[in-house]
Amino acid sequence: MRATDLWHRTVTVGTGLSMASLALTVDNAIRVRRPGLTDIPTAEPLSVLIPMRNEVTRAERCLTAVLDAIDRWPGPARVLVLDDGSVDGTDAVLARLAAHDDRIEVFEGSPPPPGWLGKTWACRQLADNALPAGTLPDGVLAFVDADVVVEPHAFTSSVALMRESGLDLVSPYPRQVATSAAERLVQPLLQWSWMSTLPLGLAERSPRESLTAANGQFLMVDAVTYRRAGGHEAVRDVVLEDIALLRAIKAAGGRGVVAEGSTVAICHMYDGWYEVRAGYRKSLWSAFGSPAGTSAVTAALCLMYVIPALAALTGSRTGLVGYLAGVASRLVAARCTGGRTFPDAFGHPASIALFTFLAADSTIARRRGELRWKGRTIEVDR
Repeated sequence: MRATDLWHRTVTVGTGLSMASLALTVDNAIRVRRPGLTDIPTAEPLSVLIPMRNEVTRAERCLTAVLDAIDRWPGPARVLVLDDGSVDGTDAVLARLAAHDDRIEVFEGSPPPPGWLGKTWACRQLADNALPAGTLPDGVLAFVDADVVVEPHAFTSSVALMRESGLDLVSPYPRQVATSAAERLVQPLLQWSWMSTLPLGLAERSPRESLTAANGQFLMVDAVTYRRAGGHEAVRDVVLEDIALLRAIKAAGGRGVVAEGSTVAICHMYDGWYEVRAGYRKSLWSAFGSPAGTSAVTAALCLMYVIPALAALTGSRTGLVGYLAGVASRLVAARCTGGRTFPDAFGHPASIALFTFLAADSTIARRRGELRWKGRTIEVDR
């Protein structure tokens, strides 16, 4: 086969796949679950669990919003915060806030034991304080990251969605704030990735691990099911603990799904290129199971979204169709999740190329034992 024929076939395959992905994105945008902003659930206990490590600039904003939100909760509610060895003054901020509002309970975390990662250990300590051993679990646990700001209706509408849908876990995906060029290229891929690849209707019903998406930034889980699934102990050594937790809940007979949460919470995850690279470096190596899996997924993404765009630059009509399908998929996802639309969606091939670099960078860092986050070395088998 001549090189030109192979190139044309490659462009055609990539374009076909990008069009199929666009169709799935549109279908998911229609069927994705959304919290009803005025829905109020039946009264039951709510424990809001917030791990914090070196969050001095974020702690007060996060907690102020959480307190406003639990004012609307119809039953008993408590806010448990774990100071996970902060060295930037977070502890002083937490002590001041707790002194002025007795709904806030602050705990001092201990270093993670062997076999545990920092965040999973922090969440385990919080859950142990919310659900002491020997007691019957009751109500809902809400895990909230320190970089998340919830809306006043966040807990009522999210729990109402979970209970009315018969789910054991719901993860309303916060609207991602992106300001710098690096953030605007990479962060929209978070929501776009599951909207363009995961059939949400099937994922909600199926126990299969591969049909799972969740976001630990804001996650609601039934307390009984959480304990039955083993809680964070079941995912103690997993970097992407949110997805692993939903998989454990599915394995225990529960059901859960990611939801569109741009109306209930926002998150400014990373600030600038340095934080974007450091944040994805710590975790992307684990997203696709193995280095071979990472290579396969990034190659497929480049086939679908980079190669058609390159072909379009040389006058290929097929490539232009593939490029526009990728742009349209990004636009649909952005409209659905409160993200930026124009002109950001037109840079989708550049987003995929940068994501491919970040995935390779993370895989290499893991192999070299260079994974670190917030001053801690991430110990993983290499």
